[in-house]
Amino acid sequence: MRIVIAGGHGQIALRLERLLAARGDEVAGIIRKAEQADDLREAGAEPVVLDLESASVDEVAERLRGADAAVFAAGAGPGSGVARKETVDKAAAVLFADAAVKAGVRRFVIVSSMGADPRHQGDEIFDVYLRAKGEADAYVRGLDALDWTVLRPGQLTDDAGTGLVRLEARTGRGPIPRDDVAAVLAELVDTSATAGLTLELISGSTPVSVAVKSVAGN
Repeated sequence: MRIVIAGGHGQIALRLERLLAARGDEVAGIIRKAEQADDLREAGAEPVVLDLESASVDEVAERLRGADAAVFAAGAGPGSGVARKETVDKAAAVLFADAAVKAGVRRFVIVSSMGADPRHQGDEIFDVYLRAKGEADAYVRGLDALDWTVLRPGQLTDDAGTGLVRLEARTGRGPIPRDDVAAVLAELVDTSATAGLTLELISGSTPVSVAVKSVAGN
């Protein structure tokens, strides 16, 4: 498979790139800064320098053409302000989805957040973030041209992955190592039977591949 990842230098994306490259997939990661390119090459991915906050749909579609799957794993990050929650967490996700449609890439996985909701109340930065992610999810779910899956991890940690997760429509809150999020994403891009599902993810007792197969087609 050829898989293009938005937010290619993110902590989850770099882990995902290593997993996909190790199993023989062709991986490209979209990054904003050219100086991040070597980190992607080290992970086994082809770096694509493109700023999703200023690129056009046509420019992004050109990078997506020929891909079998697209993964939106970009994020403004915890140190960013309100404006970039809108331009990255929402607008860049919408742009990437529109570009996937234009490029004819049906399989689309978006990394969201537990609690994401376009109707979420509050004016704190995290409230704005949850609204932006919720609005992006709602937009993607409205695109019939995509076989989309929305993944909503719980509290992200840098603990070593266990390979044991809980993946369901509703899990309740809990932590999840970034290693295990990447492992689930690697399975999801390969499992189109999870299309049309919004899934929450926390640590659990089920092996990743079994967890993905058990929700597929539900």
